[in-house]
Amino acid sequence: MAHPVNDHALDIIFRDARSQNGYLDRSVPEVLIRAVYDLAKMGPTSANCSPARFVFVTTPEGKERLLPFMSAGNREKTAAAPWTVIMAFDMRFADKIPQLFPHNPDAKHWFDNNTEETAFRNSTLQAAYLMLAARSLGLDCGPMSGFDVAGVNREFFESQEGEEQHWKANFICNLGYGDKTKIMARSPRLEFDEGCRIL
Repeated sequence: MAHPVNDHALDIIFRDARSQNGYLDRSVPEVLIRAVYDLAKMGPTSANCSPARFVFVTTPEGKERLLPFMSAGNREKTAAAPWTVIMAFDMRFADKIPQLFPHNPDAKHWFDNNTEETAFRNSTLQAAYLMLAARSLGLDCGPMSGFDVAGVNREFFESQEGEEQHWKANFICNLGYGDKTKIMARSPRLEFDEGCRIL
């Protein structure tokens, strides 16, 4: 049986972790981003379908393409973050199920009638795994839904010639080392009896 992680780990991943509104001028190496993905990819999805696709934007050219689609309140912090991830999903994720679920390649047909629902639900799970992985490896996260989804899809996916043309944006998340002076006071959370039921 696995042992619980210690309180220090819980603080890093949950209790002390905050959504960031600013970032320090401190670089994040690509090797760390790859390590984040290698942790996140281990999280479970339906039939291991793994529909999430992650576009890591770090170059000035990439940011120049992305920033016009960010809402005004999200533009400055996205420009400052060393990495910005377009959390997306692949509408043709089922094509990879024979590779990802080899003991039952026909499982790709389980999702014929609910492709987008499955892709959206499971990619959202995977995006959350990616954020927890990033926090676990010492990075701060700033998830955002304030952006022009249709514009991002046109610029980064629909205009492409490869597999990316079948991807769709879910949400966007900045990664880096947060500027603690720009964090807002923590908002309340629901207590167990407000948000839960035991049957």
